[in-house]
Amino acid sequence: MARMLVAYYSRSGHTRGMAEAVAEGARTAGGLEVDCKDITSLSAQELLGYDAIVLGSPTYYGSMAAEVKKLLDESVAFHGQLTGKVGGAFSSSANIGGGNETTIMDILKAMLVHGMVIQGTASGDHYGPVAIGQADERAVEECRKLGRNVAALTSKLHP
Repeated sequence: MARMLVAYYSRSGHTRGMAEAVAEGARTAGGLEVDCKDITSLSAQELLGYDAIVLGSPTYYGSMAAEVKKLLDESVAFHGQLTGKVGGAFSSSANIGGGNETTIMDILKAMLVHGMVIQGTASGDHYGPVAIGQADERAVEECRKLGRNVAALTSKLHP
């Protein structure tokens, strides 16, 4: 059975709440095992055991938290070994112009360098779910949708 990891960093609990919604969406899609973990409890080597990886970060100065960047930096040791895995990202920030999309794009760029497969969406949050502070119902549904979409694509690519 395919495995999906939803990993997040969260100080306030806002990004953790989004991660839980992504995992919930993936679980409702069925067909894969879903783990939801705090990124500080993961090693880069653990990423190799998953077919899909979704990372969530608060936005700090227009980019990801240092804890998320640290995991991605350490994943360089496994360059090429994440090729073909499905990826996704989400972010929360304090302000409407707080850099959510730049944070998501930074995470997705690292995934693309690893050779991972990224699926956008034509409606809603195109690059990945965003929230201002605690996720409202719109953002929670976008998170669930990301989970369902990543799960569906993972099931196709890693039956």
